Amino acid sequence: MPDEASRGFIIPIGGGEDRVKERQIHRRFVDLAGGKSADIVVIPTASELETTGADYKRIFQGLGASAVDFLPITKRADCDNPRYVDMLDSATGIFLTGGNQLRLSTILGGTGIAQKIRRRNAAGVPVAGTSAGASIMSEHMIAGGESNSAPVVGSVSLAPGLGLTNAVIIDQHFTERNRLGRLLTASSYNPFLIGLGMDEDTAAFIGPDGVFEVVGSGTVTVVDASGLTYSSMWDASPGQALTLLGLKVHVLGEGCRYDLVGRHAYPPDQHAAFCSLPDGKSRVG
Repeated sequence: MPDEASRGFIIPIGGGEDRVKERQIHRRFVDLAGGKSADIVVIPTASELETTGADYKRIFQGLGASAVDFLPITKRADCDNPRYVDMLDSATGIFLTGGNQLRLSTILGGTGIAQKIRRRNAAGVPVAGTSAGASIMSEHMIAGGESNSAPVVGSVSLAPGLGLTNAVIIDQHFTERNRLGRLLTASSYNPFLIGLGMDEDTAAFIGPDGVFEVVGSGTVTVVDASGLTYSSMWDASPGQALTLLGLKVHVLGEGCRYDLVGRHAYPPDQHAAFCSLPDGKSRVG
């Protein structure tokens, strides 16, 4: 069962996750949600396919979750259904499917459902999201933009997300659609944010201590713009290529970890490093 004393895991997934073979991302999510006693609620709102909710219900039931259901929310009025709020109240895990993140944000944004998701995560319930469901997790959401592009003014558009975290900005289908340029552009808007570029079939399991572990067959690209020594963003013209000096970029494969608080990356064979981080604090035992 989730630990009610601390925030639940936040689990962005880059889309295209394995749903048939090992299903390691889904399996770990089910374990965090309580394993055989898990009560998982799927929110398929981002997708326009009628089968999406039922497909994920079958996946999580196949992995042993005792109760799985989905909320058929297709318009804002559906968010007023008290039954859906009650279902989230009893959930031990919440999963947001892929689709269109603007469809998801315009339907859920400002509703009691969005508020309930934040409150349940704050109370210890893990929240996972794939593709569009990953993008909306952060306070600032990448709503759209250009793939296969250098960092260029206007190449990415942002919108408010769910606000489960204010530390990162998330992009998905990252390597597959060559989205490094738009993530660099998004990170340059406010260097406080850490950019996470999520490959397909890859997840970042972000713990309540601010440390995440990479799970899956791809990579997570971390863009840390906090050390920028120069940025042309503030005076560049629309369509003009950006100059960004002093960026730090990490590419993390499975088993690697990253500390979002201390902004340190660790290879998979250095778990002991978490017991004594450079600031003298211990975040993972």
